[in-house]
Amino acid sequence: MTGHNSSDRHAYHPVLPPLRLTDIRSALDELQLRPTKSLGQNFLHDQNLARTIAAAAVPGHAAFAVEIGPGLGSLTAPLLERCDRLLLIEKDARLAEWLRGKLPADRVEVVHADAIEFDWRPLMAQGPFPLAGNLPYYATSPILRNWLGPCSPVTRAVFAVQDEFAARLAAGPDHADYSALTVRTQRLWTVRRERSLPPSVFFPEPGVDSALVVLERRDAREFPPVRATFFDDLVQRGFSQRRKQLRALLKAPLGLWQEWSAKHGLSPTCRAENLSLAQWIDLARTLDPSAATPAQHDGETFDVVDESDRVVATRPRREVHDGNLLHRAVHILVFNHSGELLLQKRSAWKDREPCKWDSSAAGHLEPGEDYDAGAARETEEELGIRPQLTPIGKIRACSNTGQEFVEVYTAIHDGPFVLPPSEIESAGFFPVETVRAWVANRPGDFAPGFWEVWKLYQAANEH
Repeated sequence: MTGHNSSDRHAYHPVLPPLRLTDIRSALDELQLRPTKSLGQNFLHDQNLARTIAAAAVPGHAAFAVEIGPGLGSLTAPLLERCDRLLLIEKDARLAEWLRGKLPADRVEVVHADAIEFDWRPLMAQGPFPLAGNLPYYATSPILRNWLGPCSPVTRAVFAVQDEFAARLAAGPDHADYSALTVRTQRLWTVRRERSLPPSVFFPEPGVDSALVVLERRDAREFPPVRATFFDDLVQRGFSQRRKQLRALLKAPLGLWQEWSAKHGLSPTCRAENLSLAQWIDLARTLDPSAATPAQHDGETFDVVDESDRVVATRPRREVHDGNLLHRAVHILVFNHSGELLLQKRSAWKDREPCKWDSSAAGHLEPGEDYDAGAARETEEELGIRPQLTPIGKIRACSNTGQEFVEVYTAIHDGPFVLPPSEIESAGFFPVETVRAWVANRPGDFAPGFWEVWKLYQAANEH
């Protein structure tokens, strides 16, 4: 698909006309299609509301956006007025084919797929983008799990959902709707229930009220870092039996629990619903040993080397970095058995290249340490694994590596991994072809050191 300049956008006239109720009936007759309850097919026919939803999803202009469940395109037309390109994900093959015949192929890609299972990883090359959709009630939770996790490229999501579900997403503590879903979602996203959507704006009319919810990704430094898997498991256990005291469910040591609850002004007999999001995050950090790892160690010392990578001195970390002195590091590329590469997203609390994507594991050598020993140590410290490491080459110190000589290694491991949250915000496996397109299209998403590592890896695997 090709992009359009601003004059193209203003000149564009949608192929799809505004869909009134009579238009929807006519289109369904043309398709000989009866709305399927199992697919949650309730088509929006209020065009003022469609424009409102599009404006909430894309307040200004977007180069690229994704719509889930476009149906007959009620929301698609106003979205296309605000975006250069759209990806539509439609589960019904008949509707997907109908949309392809109505929309400009150079700006809209229609994919026949289930959004619950859709592999969004190739979309990393499109950059951060907004997501919108009229979600089937039965599929809302799994769609959110697939699209709104820690590695997701989505920055803003606007959905029409069942009103009861919207209330759960936006609830606060000490409310009946406050749940594990609430806390786990709100750790990464601010949630706002924008407005009610009565059944009358859909055809056929659903048997329940709907609501529009707006989710925006939180700033990475809004809360102290936590390990996502530990946090999610802790919250799930905490809400597993709402009537039971939280300490009993979490099996927290009595002394630690009394000290923690007193610090937050909570009763020792409190339940999961009594804790705010900030308190849940602090509790996870209190109970997770890996949360104590700092983002960097200012007291560290590094071996300083000459241009032939021979040790000439040992200096404090800050002096090495501030003076751009030559020193040593390792990068490790971990692949799973499907050949996908594990990439880490650096923590927002790192002093260099925060929130950038990087090698699976990487770090400086300790004084007197050789490259092999440093690679084994860094892999265990950052990922919690001890795989067999294979060296594939060495990178000379340069500005992109931060004046580090870098030995690069590969390993094979499927996980699970234990990621120190102050070091690593998130991590995920990506197909090599996805990484190749992503690096080419959006090099600024990656730490410069990874550019050099990736060039070395590709050169080593050309033949």
